[in-house]
Amino acid sequence: MKPEFQAIPGAEGWQLSNAPVFSMAVHKASLETFEEAGMSVLRRKSEKLTAFLEFVLRDVEAAVENTRFEIITPMRVEERGCQLSVLMHGQGKPFFDKLTAAGVIADWREPNVIRLTPIPLYNSFEDVFRLGEIMKSLI
Repeated sequence: MKPEFQAIPGAEGWQLSNAPVFSMAVHKASLETFEEAGMSVLRRKSEKLTAFLEFVLRDVEAAVENTRFEIITPMRVEERGCQLSVLMHGQGKPFFDKLTAAGVIADWREPNVIRLTPIPLYNSFEDVFRLGEIMKSLI
């Protein structure tokens, strides 16, 4: 690419050389929401929500016979964000599909991992508890 930039003539050139106005308006509103909430507050809630998710997953495993899965995300809070990757031994994709049908928004990764992420800005402890109840009913 040459050091000098020459935009396409007309409005089309603005699309290539400037960020889209509507996209940037949404981005600005998002940044304002994060600023209002406070990143340190969100991080603290994230740590608590994720720890509660870990507790709920252990409870599901203990409560439902013949259930075996493994949290493969680092256990140290300093080494993880709010996501827990769960290796599903013997349940896999069919179980993920059941979770999805039950309204749980999660992420599937081959070969056998479900990623669960309680987002501190809009998920609650009740949401995490309900996930555990849904999992118990589906296993």
